[in-house]
Amino acid sequence: MSARPFEFFDLHVLRTSRISPGFARVTVGGDELHRFLGGGRDQRVKLFLPRPGQHRAAVPRGEGTGWWPAWQRMDPDERAPMRTYTVREHRRGVGELDIDFALHGACEGPASRWALVARPGAPLSLLGPTEEDNAGVDFRPPPDTERVLIAGDSSALPAIAGILDWLPAGMPARVWIETEHAADRQRLSTRADAEITWLCRDRLPAPAPNPLLAALRDRHLPPGTSYAWLAGEAGHVRALRRHLVNDRGFDRGRVTFTGYWRRDASEDTLLQEAMAA
Repeated sequence: MSARPFEFFDLHVLRTSRISPGFARVTVGGDELHRFLGGGRDQRVKLFLPRPGQHRAAVPRGEGTGWWPAWQRMDPDERAPMRTYTVREHRRGVGELDIDFALHGACEGPASRWALVARPGAPLSLLGPTEEDNAGVDFRPPPDTERVLIAGDSSALPAIAGILDWLPAGMPARVWIETEHAADRQRLSTRADAEITWLCRDRLPAPAPNPLLAALRDRHLPPGTSYAWLAGEAGHVRALRRHLVNDRGFDRGRVTFTGYWRRDASEDTLLQEAMAA
């Protein structure tokens, strides 16, 4: 076992690509990446980007599990901006890690703006796991799970891809993915018995405030011991959970739900709320 389950990794960009209208992919690597041991599935990491004039991101290296209060104590004008992302794919054999950035047009944040202009060699730092079984993985179906239900918007697509790749052969999985564009659909590899429904807003017959909830309400769910994983806009995710628990009779303990973003709130706002708490 390693001394610290999470560490800072100083990495650099290897290449970038615009994989669809709504996504940019940044592939990173570096000498330190060999220590990164992700758990697959919906593995979360923290990205830290250097400010203009900085050779590398200003982060509290060496703090281990105390990095969060140490980062809070740093000068806000000096410390590196922080954003949370999901690993899209980690290729340990060649020392590469892909991170997909969902793009939102005029509402781009600093990380997605960086992803659109990053060039090979650009530095960044990443807070990530050094143990495969770590707290940055939320998708944890109980051992008696007979089928899984997965629903998420574009922000959750990289995590959904990782989950599908991890699921065992033959596991029944019903998946709903909401995207802005039909061109954002991706080929998702899995050994599971997965039925994937894409809800593309530019192809929907009529606008819907929560297409995932509308689709789920209209779908018969087969019997069996199920586990549900929900992620995306916080309000929509809460509505999905309420539907499963209140209307479908799901055990609360068998529903994992995560708000990856909140409408009308930047991640800076969410960070300030977390720091105040």
